[in-house]
Amino acid sequence: MQDKVILRLLPLPQTSFAKRQFLVFFFMSAVPTAPTSRAASGLLRGPTAVPRRSYAFTSAGAPTFQVFNRRTKWLQKERAASDPEASRQADYLKDEVAMRLCERLLDIKRSFPRVLDLGANSCNIARALTRENPDPDPAKPISPPLATRIQELVAAESSHALLHRDADLPFNSDINITRQVLVDEEHVPYDPASFDLVLSSLSLHWINDLPGVLTQINNVLKPDSPFIGAMLGGDSLFELRTSLQLAEQERRGGISPHVSPLADVRDVGGLMQRAGFKMLTVDVDDIIVDYPDTFALMQDLQAMGEGNAILGREMGAIRREVLLANEGIYRELHGNEDGSIPATFRVIYMIGWHEGGDQPQPLPRGSGDVNLKDILESN
Repeated sequence: MQDKVILRLLPLPQTSFAKRQFLVFFFMSAVPTAPTSRAASGLLRGPTAVPRRSYAFTSAGAPTFQVFNRRTKWLQKERAASDPEASRQADYLKDEVAMRLCERLLDIKRSFPRVLDLGANSCNIARALTRENPDPDPAKPISPPLATRIQELVAAESSHALLHRDADLPFNSDINITRQVLVDEEHVPYDPASFDLVLSSLSLHWINDLPGVLTQINNVLKPDSPFIGAMLGGDSLFELRTSLQLAEQERRGGISPHVSPLADVRDVGGLMQRAGFKMLTVDVDDIIVDYPDTFALMQDLQAMGEGNAILGREMGAIRREVLLANEGIYRELHGNEDGSIPATFRVIYMIGWHEGGDQPQPLPRGSGDVNLKDILESN
């Protein structure tokens, strides 16, 4: 399956940062292996309403309602890891995001005695930390792996099968890694000020109480220590969302809730600030993956363990005619000239620091000596 997908990076349009809207995307919980198959599919059917989350009105404590079934998400990860080969072949997205996340550590010139990888999946971050880092300037030498700056990496994940899937691979000997199975990633069971760095890659988008988890992450960090995270958000898989909605409207006369609530980039910045982080940085990557057809896309989503886990979802397989209509509509609206179809994954990266005494602080408002208006008018 590795030879069927192509990752492409699309620059983010400047106007995207100005959009103040709540966007959603789909993930399938099971897919047929071929267009003619009647195998069970996790695509939801029926006009069940999906509750919307608005982080602007969610308290930093327990959420007012639950959106995701965390046990269902755990089962999906366990089942995906039960086929190690298929699961590894579908790790291209998680591996790519983990590498881009770890690249942000290159700008922090310090060692990290104890590091937490929260929601470690199959230890994609650990693999990325053990790789050499070539400098963009070919005249400069390759820097050593980031693992040389880490004394202990605690990889925490709720799925035992996924966490230990690659425990016997060579990268484990290049980093001191401790695997810990959590009851749930929504509860961070570590002492305050016990980590020098917290990382999290492609797990936070399944958290019900995201404000609470960010607060817990800040709590386990030592003073003046960073948190670096990556989560899916915004317009992720908008192509699949639009084509499925049109297909179901055409074939069934209604739209099914194949969506999971996601935060936009501006929501994430507000959540980080409310959790107590300082010196915030939030940026976005659009990763476009080309697939031969929609069935390959949905099959890979299943192998990633990214199945639909919305509470109260209607169970049962989606109708075959809807899947076939979706294939045609997807190609008509979004297909590439070479016959492949693109799928967009919007990844939100966030960096925040636990408050520390020696941390740089913003100057008081109005204390500047230079008027920005004068500079702009002079140019």
